[in-house]
Parts: sequence; C-alpha cells; structure tokens
Amino acid sequence: MTRQQGEMQTGFGAELRRRRMAAGLSLRDLAALVHYTRGHLSKVETGHAWASPELGRLCDAALNADGALITLTRAADTAGVAGVPALPAIQQWPDLSLRGLVGASEARAAADAFQDVFTRMRALGQRVRPAFLLQPLIAHGQTLSGLAVSASGADKARLLGLAARITEYAGWMAQEAGDDRAALSLTEQAVELATAAGDEVMNVYAQLRRSLISLYRDDSGTTIDLARYVQTDPRAPGRVRGLAALREAQGHALAGAGSDCYRALDRARDQLDTAGTEAGELSLGTSAVPDLAAMISGWCLYDLGQPLRAAEILSQETSRIPPSASRARARYGTRCALAYVMAGEVDVACQLTRALLPEVRDVGSATIRIEFRRLAKVLNRWPAHPGIRELQPGINSVLTG
Repeated sequence: MTRQQGEMQTGFGAELRRRRMAAGLSLRDLAALVHYTRGHLSKVETGHAWASPELGRLCDAALNADGALITLTRAADTAGVAGVPALPAIQQWPDLSLRGLVGASEARAAADAFQDVFTRMRALGQRVRPAFLLQPLIAHGQTLSGLAVSASGADKARLLGLAARITEYAGWMAQEAGDDRAALSLTEQAVELATAAGDEVMNVYAQLRRSLISLYRDDSGTTIDLARYVQTDPRAPGRVRGLAALREAQGHALAGAGSDCYRALDRARDQLDTAGTEAGELSLGTSAVPDLAAMISGWCLYDLGQPLRAAEILSQETSRIPPSASRARARYGTRCALAYVMAGEVDVACQLTRALLPEVRDVGSATIRIEFRRLAKVLNRWPAHPGIRELQPGINSVLTG
C-alpha cells in the first residue's frame, strides 16, 4: 500500500465509523449486514486493514451513504496504480484500391457475401479469443472500402456502411483483447467510413464506445458525460439512445448514485421498448442478451451494494442467454457469481464459478478478466472453504493464462 493509499484508507475508516455510529449500529450489527467479520471492520475503521471497493459498496448501501463511501474506496483503490501496457500495435493491411475492376453487380454480390461472413464472424466472436478475429475483420473492412471506390450511389453507400460496421466491431474486439488505443483508432476509422457512406450514426456511437472504455477504467464521470452526450445528439436513433441510457446508469451505479441510476434505467427501458428491433444483422450493440435493460439493472444493483437483488436478476437473465453466446455468458455469469459471493452465498458462487471457468478461459476477454479477477479476490476471503480450495487451480489458470 502506498502512502497516498494509506491516507485514503484511513479517511475511509474514519468516515465509516462516523456513519456507523450515527446509524446506531455496532460493529457486530454492520458485520452481519455486509458479511465481513467484526474484527476486519474494526481494523478498517482504524486504518489497519484494506477496504476493498466491494466492502465500500456494501457499507455504502447498508449505511445509506449515497455513494460517499464508494467514492472513498475507489479513490484509494486506484491511487498510484500504473497503467496497463497496451498490446503490440495491430498490423495494418495495405490499402486496397480496386478502381475499375468492380461493376455494380459485382459490388452487390460482394456486399451480400461480406455481410453473410460478418454475421458468421460475430457469432464466432462469442466463442473465440478476440485476437483471432482482429486481422480478418480489419482486412474485410479495407477490402470493402476498396471495392467502394469503383461503386456509386446506393451500392457505394452500402459497401462503405458495411465496412464501417465491420471496422467498429474490430474496435470492440481490440478492446476485448486489452488494447484500448487500437479500439479507439479502429472506431475512428469506422466513423470516417460511415460518414463517407452518408450515415452519421456511427459518429454518435463512437462516443458510446469511449464511454464503455471509461466504464472498465472505473471512470464514472467520463462514462456518464459521454453517455449523456449520445442521448442528446439528434442523430442518435432510439436504440442507440437506449443503450446510452443503460451506460449512464452503469456510470451512476459505479459512483453510488442510486436515484440517478434508477432514472437512467427507466429512460433506457422506454427508449429500447419504443425502438424495438433495429437492423438485425448489422444492429449496433449486443444481440446475445434477450433483455439487456434487465441484465444491466442487475449489474447496477451489484455496484450499488445490493448483491442479493443483483444476483437474483443476473441469474434469471443469464439463464436466457443462448448456449452459443459464450462471451456474454462468461461476462454476466461472472458478475452473477460475484454478486452471490458478496451476498454471503458462497456455495452458490462456487457452483457458478466452476461452470464459468472453461468459458472465461476460452473467450480470452480482457474486460471479462477484470470482473473475474474481482471474483477471485473476493473468493479468497474464504480460503478454507472446500469449494474454493477445489476451484483455486482453475482460477489461477484463468488469471495467468
């Protein structure tokens, strides 16, 4: 622990004690509410033990601190932490100019074929490591933009629009591979292609991609600001505004602002219900989660220090994800297991974690690994539990693989 972190932890402990006593709770009372030992809470209050963000969320909810305790633990958790180095730069394929080689019929046939391939690659992206798809996606986007040089009218717009969508998905795969810089670069390329196609929606959606990167960096302020920007942009269709409202809700939950979170969730449901299903194969955002608003509400409840309610919703919604969508099942299943263990349901969390291990390992997602590392850290609070001892080799394999 750095000196700065130590000072912040001491500040958290003093504030925790002040709020606990104001609520008329003993250490034993608070320990029963948050599933931590009285001894550990005593050490936290005196600054002699580390308060994890998870403990901060539970205490914040138990003491109705409206995010104040969450803010203190997050500040201490991130103080002095060095940035994670990016992956090596993605190899850029040569620019493909096919001027004069492709007529209108060839352009349409190519667009049909590449759209079919992209649909298959999105399905494959649910089951394989993201780096496996990056170069093919980049190549396909550049091939389509090259084909568009000799096309005109609606054919040109379709080729460029498809190139933009494929390149945007490549940006998501780059983020999943742990390279935020490449993710932003590819998203910018997607914006340029979409603008050339006469479609400005991608320009708006790029802000949502930046918002997601901020969310996984635990930057609630930027997450909220970018999500709000998308919702006020007149170019954003209903579905994108709904997705932005969900992202805003996640940002508020991360900051412990429950009322703002619930309002954003209500707004998201209204937008998504009104928008309905858009564009099918080329729709932006996840297509693997049947009720994304319900799933994100469970996600937010965990961050708001209500793990049991979160676990109930996440369990129900995760069971509805198709078995083929391994990436989505691993992402939300990990948070579900995390919610159960934070609610004191250690046996249930162990069962879920055991089932998750193969999917988390196989999809190789950097963002899922962030969640899984949190899960492993919390499970370590029960080192003598037989289920956790049994899981430890598999957990270590996932974290080091």
